[in-house]
Amino acid sequence: MAAREVGGVVLGQTADKLFSLSGLFAVYKPKGPTSASVLNLLKERLLAEAGVQTKGNKRSQLLKMGHGGTLDSAAAGVLVVGIGKGTKMLRTMLAGSKKYTAIGLLGKATDTLDATGKVTEEKPYDQITKGDLENVLQKFTGDIMQVPPLYSALKKDGERLSTLMKRGEAVEAKPARPVRVYSLSLQQFQPPLFTLDVECGGGFYVRSLVSDIGKELSTCATMQELTRTKQGPFTLEEHALYEDKWTIDEIARSLEHCTSLLPGEPSHKKLKTEHPSETAVSSE
Repeated sequence: MAAREVGGVVLGQTADKLFSLSGLFAVYKPKGPTSASVLNLLKERLLAEAGVQTKGNKRSQLLKMGHGGTLDSAAAGVLVVGIGKGTKMLRTMLAGSKKYTAIGLLGKATDTLDATGKVTEEKPYDQITKGDLENVLQKFTGDIMQVPPLYSALKKDGERLSTLMKRGEAVEAKPARPVRVYSLSLQQFQPPLFTLDVECGGGFYVRSLVSDIGKELSTCATMQELTRTKQGPFTLEEHALYEDKWTIDEIARSLEHCTSLLPGEPSHKKLKTEHPSETAVSSE
């Protein structure tokens, strides 16, 4: 097939296939980059494979892609991506349930509530038993109220709270808001570390959960590691494409496979958050 030109961009057969892709699929976001930078890298890979040639930023604007549910740079796991008309379906991903595995550290608190921040407090934790921790978890299951962290993707006057905090500006904590925890269990307890599995609804911050658990135990705690293992119907084990699979053909296969997942999304998606666009476990 001869290459054709659209809007100053040369499109060949491979590019035609890329621009015909539409729907939702999942990729693995590693620890380190932001969700936005992972999406940009994915887009660049696909455009390069398609041999799309154009000037400046126009190249990346040609391919319509987005992600649903921000994972911060220190977190890893499932990141749901919409391509083509699939970008309009991402909002339902924000309201659906998500599963995480989190490792918490007892005895230390940080300003960001995770390992990237500065230590703000240290307290003894030797008195805490596995039973104490398991009992406390019951208080954080079901419909609860949660105060979002100051370092977050939530916004004030159009700017992220995390951006304002990094500039040293005074930021007031957002009021507590209702969130839902479908399940919460202790997987491992090796003081000072403990590992949790949590399934939650939209707008939930695992960092805040770990911090609140520390306070409830009369000590403090901060999140050391976070992995999202499921978002809506997409699981890390079955659906997330690792970087070596970021090809047009692999994504086409994944889109076809994932289409069957979407109609069967459980009733969790009926759970609405007041601000779905703010749904993120951590800030970038």
